[in-house]
Amino acid sequence: MSAHPVEPPADGLIPRPERTPEALRLALARVAPHRLGEMDLQKDEAFALAAEHNNLGPIRQWLTIWAGEVEIERRPDLAARRRNAEHAVHTLDKDDPAWRAATKELLAVVNEARENTA
Repeated sequence: MSAHPVEPPADGLIPRPERTPEALRLALARVAPHRLGEMDLQKDEAFALAAEHNNLGPIRQWLTIWAGEVEIERRPDLAARRRNAEHAVHTLDKDDPAWRAATKELLAVVNEARENTA
């Protein structure tokens, strides 16, 4: 172990983790520790489904979802866009055109995050 402190990246972001359960969990613990319980619950469900059906699809899907969630949480720009869109979705009337725009924004945030981690 080095005696020198590790310098944070110039952009202030934690590095994008590998797409492994442990790497994603460690990254989430740094950027959104309050979501670890949610992540663990979904991981257990995905692994149980994979075992039940003898199919790795649920595990791959879990990795895709949580790599995207970590990407959103580690990037303040994406996290802010999601928070603003979620607020609009939960407070606006569904007949309001801004509500539909907010749902599109939520999808755009998730898609951008997942594209960056693929």
